[in-house]
Parts: sequence; C-alpha cells; structure tokens
Amino acid sequence: MPAAEPAPRRRPTTAGETTAENPWPVRLLAAKMDAYIARMPWTWVEGQVVQVNDRPGSSVVFVTLRDADTDMSMPVTIARRVLGRLREALPDGLAHGTRVVVHAKPEFFAKRGSLSLAADDVRPVGVGELLARLEHLKRVLRSEGLFDSSRKKELPFLPHTVGLVCGRASAAERDVVENARSRWPAVRFEIREVAVQGPNAVTEVSQALAELDADPHVEVVVVARGGGSVEDLLPFSNETLVRAVAAARTPVVSAIGHEVDSPLLDLVADVRASTPTDAARLVVPDVAEELAGVRQLRARARRGAVARLEREEHALAALRSRPVLAAPHVLVDTRAAEVTAARDRARRSLEHRLDRARVDVDHLRTSVRALSPRSTLLRGYAVVQRPDGALVRTPQDAPAGTRLRIRLADGEVAAVAGDAG
Repeated sequence: MPAAEPAPRRRPTTAGETTAENPWPVRLLAAKMDAYIARMPWTWVEGQVVQVNDRPGSSVVFVTLRDADTDMSMPVTIARRVLGRLREALPDGLAHGTRVVVHAKPEFFAKRGSLSLAADDVRPVGVGELLARLEHLKRVLRSEGLFDSSRKKELPFLPHTVGLVCGRASAAERDVVENARSRWPAVRFEIREVAVQGPNAVTEVSQALAELDADPHVEVVVVARGGGSVEDLLPFSNETLVRAVAAARTPVVSAIGHEVDSPLLDLVADVRASTPTDAARLVVPDVAEELAGVRQLRARARRGAVARLEREEHALAALRSRPVLAAPHVLVDTRAAEVTAARDRARRSLEHRLDRARVDVDHLRTSVRALSPRSTLLRGYAVVQRPDGALVRTPQDAPAGTRLRIRLADGEVAAVAGDAG
C-alpha cells in the first residue's frame, strides 16, 4: 500500500506568525502591503520640488518631492491636467525648489516593490502663507527664549580661526574673507561651501555648522549669504537650522542678505551683521585702528606718568621747604630749650622749698631749745628724783631720810631728805 502524501502547510495569516520554516513568499508580502496601503486615506503633503520628469506625450508628470527640513523625499505622479491649473499661479511651472502642497494618496507597486504618491491637486505655497508661518514660528521660538539676549555669547576679541559657511564661489565669501584680511591679515578661515538656497540648503548649512562648531580651533562662525527673495532666504528661517544655531557652543554671526532682510537666523544668532562686509568688521578688529589705539594709550600713559612725577616733585619740594625739613635741628633745639627751662624751674622750685624747710627747722630748733628741760636747769632749777626715778613734786613725796638724786644742768648731786621742822 503506497505511503500517504504529507498535508500541505498552512500559510501564516499575519507577519508575526511567520517563521524561518514557514515564511511568506514575496508575492504574499507585496499583496498584503498593497492591500494595507490601499486603505490609507488621501492626505495633504507639503514639500519642495527637487526633480521634474515631464515626458512628452505622457498623461502624467513624475515629480520628486523633498522634505524642507531633512534629507527625505518621495516620488509623486501628477496628472497633466492638474498641472494645467497651475499656469496662472506658477507661469514657469514646477521649477526646482518650488514649495507646494499636494493632495495625494499612497500607491504601492507590488511588482517593483516601490511606493509613491498619486496627486489629484497641487497648490503652490504663496509668499503670504510662508510669511504667516514664519511669524507663527517666530512667536513659538521667542516664547522658548531662543531670542533672549541673556543666552547670546560674546564674540572673541581676536579670533585666530574664523569658520565661514557660504555659497560656492559666492560674493558673500569674497566680501567676508577679503574685508577681514584687509583688517587683520593674520586671520585664518575654515570655509565650508554649501548650498544656500533650494531644498538642500538646510541640510548642508546645518552639517557645515556642526563641523565648524566641533572644531576646537574655530572661535567664531559666520553664516553668510547675499540678498535674495523671500523664497530664496527661506532656508535661513527653517526651524531645524534655527535650533541648530541656538544649540551651537561657538558664537555665530548671521550675515544673511542685506539690511532690510531679516530671516529668523538673525534673531537666534549671537550677533547679527547687516551684510557680509559688516560681518568681517564684527569678527576681527582693524589692525590700523588697534595700532592707533595703542599709540594713543601709550601717549596717554606717558602724559599720565609725567604729570604724576611732576606732582610728586612739587610735593617733595614743598615738604623740603618746610622748616622742619629745612632746619630739622630746630625742633630738637626747641625741645632741648624747653627741657632746660623745665629743669631750671624744677631746681629753683626745689631750692626754694629747701630754704623754706631750713627756716622752719631753725625755728623749730629754737622753740625746742627754749622749751627744753636743760634750759630750765641752766637757769638754776633742779630735778629731784627718788632712787626709783620718781619725781619729787611735794614734800610728801620725800619723807625724812629718803635718798634723793638731784639733777642739775651740769650733773647730779646725791642727797638725803631731812626733817622739815
């Protein structure tokens, strides 16, 4: 009996059910993608035209639409009759760099595995609408503080290397480089030549700015471009580029267009130059002016030093003319005379005091002598004492037979008291 054939494998219904042993074939994946994309709704898409393929006799025109901020694009097919309605708004047709809004639906071509947009309406973005968008973006960025003066960085006084972002072989490059070197011949430039208008401008300018900002030798970056229409200067009001300048660590000088032009880059840059020539004046000093300033400062310093020396000389002369310095011994002599006078006064005062004390002593000596007991004895008086030294003042003090001692002026006499009767 022959063996039964194995049952056919069931295809996975979803992508998550596929395995290495049970995968989807390409046709099935393409079919499912086609079905999924076919369910997507119509949508409005904005971008810049970077390529137009208008084949004679074809009912459609093939256009490549690129994002204005990043390097992303998508093919778009537009019916020729749709483009016919643009002749009044765009006499030159869809030129390179034109900003448009298309009403389109995604289409997936399974055989080629490619995705494109099929547009049934195309509208140019007018200047008025662009200006309104820029004004809205300006309000948003201002509310975030990107235009505040407090976040702006000071330019270096004398940068050794200046970064320059400009167009290829542009007049703006010549203006900046030639004027800067005429002011300071030793200045060096790191130049990045990029597209300064069109769909590639934002990407190339942002990349050049990032390279120069990362270079440790570059001390200031100048973004320069000549004048142009509002559409030409739109890349320098692009939000991506504006935020890149705000995030740069190196000071950035905006030199876009002429005095009347005012892209958003002017507001976020650390310094705005009215023209590329003005940017050269701002980033480097004028060597002639600096030398003149040095000479003026040197002359001012010399005059100041001479004036200071003259003042000090006059002050020294005035000090030397004072008596204390003209005859310095006068002060010592005066003090010596004062000391001598004080000493003489002290001596006279002491002698006077001693004379008065001597007179007082003599007077006291006379008084003492007059009152002395010996003076009384010299006048014939005597002092009678008993043997115990007691004075005999009355007869009762010396009864008969009492031994007595009689003191005279020139000596003593012994005696015995007798009877008074």
